[in-house]
Amino acid sequence: MLLSGDQIAISSGTHHVIAASVGAALRSYTVQGRQVLDGFEANEISPGGRGQVLMPWPNRIADGRYDLDGHVHQLPLDELPLGHAIHGLVRWAEWRVEHQAVDVVRFRHRLPPRPGYPFPLDLTVEYRVSSAGLTVTYGATNAGAVPCPFGVGAHPYFAFGGTSIDAVELHVPAETWLEVDARSIPQARRPVAGSDVDFRRSRVIGALRLDHAFTDLQRDADGAARVVLRYGKHQVRIELDRSFEYVQVFTGDTLFDRSRRRQAVAIEPMTCAPNAFNNGQGLRMLAPHESLQAAMEHRVTTWTAVIATQVRVGDLRLTLTPAR
Repeated sequence: MLLSGDQIAISSGTHHVIAASVGAALRSYTVQGRQVLDGFEANEISPGGRGQVLMPWPNRIADGRYDLDGHVHQLPLDELPLGHAIHGLVRWAEWRVEHQAVDVVRFRHRLPPRPGYPFPLDLTVEYRVSSAGLTVTYGATNAGAVPCPFGVGAHPYFAFGGTSIDAVELHVPAETWLEVDARSIPQARRPVAGSDVDFRRSRVIGALRLDHAFTDLQRDADGAARVVLRYGKHQVRIELDRSFEYVQVFTGDTLFDRSRRRQAVAIEPMTCAPNAFNNGQGLRMLAPHESLQAAMEHRVTTWTAVIATQVRVGDLRLTLTPAR
């Protein structure tokens, strides 16, 4: 068996996707033979979270510990250098294929209750490709008898043909960012104005090291906040609905594999803040049998792409459409 599990290939026209059963990860997505995402190989353990599904929380929980209704829960620590629990509980789980056709695959996983997270969840991830692009739909249902804390995140990396991200322009329409301590746990909300992380106007990333959560997002008339990556004529635009209050931007400076550092930018939409199980910022409490659904669509031309992220109550949608 390959390290990333079974490889499920789906396609439509020039759009080709490969998903891996370990973590239901989006391993590869090409359009007209060119990679849209910086993914990973079939016989490779996903490095740096590439293409992974982040449930039931994105980012970090400090010390893996949180208090819920007077009961302290302790999660396993899997970010050992900092001593935290990171990016949820399903990244390394084997997901089963529930449905497959030429252009679609749907994975399902039952997350059983366990010490630290004693809440059963029914989870699904569906990848559907068409001539217009790729739609990814995430689903979560609280299968237990008590409310449970929940958040959703995605971890795609975007690259521009092997170009170092130093030359890439970034626009993040955020008024504030979360200042963290030496262990990457948010301590305060700071204005971007006057700081070196003010990307309200598009500018080159240069040598700046980013692993920052941004919030208080500026929104257009349609309610979407738009994060943009640009290199020459190539562009990726990420559109975040009002339910996405946070977006993490990571330039990969601390990746274990030094050859992959600063070769791609991770734009990580998050429904809740880092350490949300403790600070409650953006945290969703799923009632018994309550469901949340999330969808991400990618529509790509040869070099120009737009990702639109929309969220409604019980519905999370991310869209990648051709730029106008």
